Amino acid sequence: QVHLVESGGGLVQPGGSLTLSCVGSGFTFGNYAMSWFRQAPGKEREWVARISNPGGSTNYADSVKDRFTISRDNARNILYLQMENLRPEDTAIYYCNAPALVHVTGGYWGQGTQVTVSS
Repeated sequence: QVHLVESGGGLVQPGGSLTLSCVGSGFTFGNYAMSWFRQAPGKEREWVARISNPGGSTNYADSVKDRFTISRDNARNILYLQMENLRPEDTAIYYCNAPALVHVTGGYWGQGTQVTVSS
């Protein structure tokens, strides 16, 4: 019943900006800390950013700190990731999720959204 739908990815040039969205359903969105993850070709999935529940506290991987901003709208069940000064190394499929959701669903992940940074 838990469902996560990521969107907003696309092709951008280095130095460009992009904002991703994640819509959650089938659970009480505001009760969960949420994170963004990404997986590049041939690499394992890595954590990118986290925001507390109901919101306010954030954490970022060193590779994206000062460039990415995570936020949420609990009334609309939406998680956002604002990305600026994008680099080719940011190219990956981006996913949203939370540790508690991964555990309770037995490992559910959404389809993700592709971000490609290329000149």
